[in-house]
Amino acid sequence: MRKLLAFAACGALALGAAACGNDDDDDGGSGNSGGGDLSGTIRIDGSSTVGPFAQAAQEAFVGENPGVRITVAQSGTGGGFEKFCAGETDISNASRPIDEEEEVPLCDKEGVKYTEVQVANDGISIATNPELSVDCMTTDQLKELWSQGSKVQSLSDIDPSLPDGNLSLFGPGTDSGTFEFFTEEINGEEGNTRKDYQPSEDDNVLVQGVAGESGGLGYFGFSYYEQNQDKLNLVGVDSGSGCVKPSQESISSGEYKPLSRPLFMYPSQEALRRPEVKAFMDYVLENYQAISEAAAIVPMSQEQADQAKSALGS
Repeated sequence: MRKLLAFAACGALALGAAACGNDDDDDGGSGNSGGGDLSGTIRIDGSSTVGPFAQAAQEAFVGENPGVRITVAQSGTGGGFEKFCAGETDISNASRPIDEEEEVPLCDKEGVKYTEVQVANDGISIATNPELSVDCMTTDQLKELWSQGSKVQSLSDIDPSLPDGNLSLFGPGTDSGTFEFFTEEINGEEGNTRKDYQPSEDDNVLVQGVAGESGGLGYFGFSYYEQNQDKLNLVGVDSGSGCVKPSQESISSGEYKPLSRPLFMYPSQEALRRPEVKAFMDYVLENYQAISEAAAIVPMSQEQADQAKSALGS
C-alpha cells in the first residue's frame, strides 16, 4: 500500500491530475494487481460523484501496473449507463442502482451482462455561498425550494427567518444519479424539479457556481464539499429528528437522512474475463479504505466490503 498512501499524500484529489511518481523500490501491493505484468486498456465512465474514487484507484493501480491504461470519464450515471449498455465502456460508475425499467432492458437488448459492486458511500450535500449564511433546512423547506413549479426566489419566501436576497441555484443535470436520487428523496418523485436552475453533470462546475455567486445554493456529492469547504457553507438537513450535517460519521451511520446512499461500480461480465479488469476490481475492493481516504469519500463498512467481494467473486 505504500504507493497508494503516497498517492494520497501528494494531493491527487484534483480531478484528472497526473499520477505521482512510482516507487521503484516497492515491488508489490495489496490485491491481485498483477505485479506490474498486466497490460491493456480499461474504459470507465459515469457518475461524477464516484469519479474521484475511480480516479484515485486509477492512479494507484497504474502506479503498480504501468502497462495498463485506464480512462475515467464523467458523463453522469445515466449517461454512463447509456454508453455501458452500448458496449462502449468496461465499467460504469453509478451513484444509484441501475434502473430496472429503462437501463436493464437496454443492457439486455445489447447482451451486456454486469455485476453490481458497491465501492463507497456518499451523502448529498446542500451548500451555499458563505455570504448566504444558512445553518439548517428541513426536508419540507428543500421540497418547497426545489419542486417543479416553485416560485421561490429568496429563502425568506419560505420562512422569514431565513436570509433574504435573490438565489442563484445550481444542481446536477438530468443524466446525473445525484439528480435522480435527490428529486425522489426530497421532492417525492424522480425527475420532479424546478427548471430555472443552472445544471451540470460535473460537480466541479456546480461548486464553482455556488462559490462564485453571493446567492449561490446547490447540491452535489459530499467529496466535492470536502475538497472545497474553504469556499462553501454546509447546510444541515432536518428530516424530522433534528438537524444533521453530512460527515464521514453521519453518512456511515445513516444518521444523515434521507440523503445518504451507496456508490457503485458496474463491470461488465465480458470485461471481467480480461485479467487487467478483474485485477483492477480486486484491487479496488482490497484497498477501498485507502482509496476512499485519497478521494475524500466515505468508505464502505466492513460488512459492505465483504458483500462487495462476494458479489465480485473475489
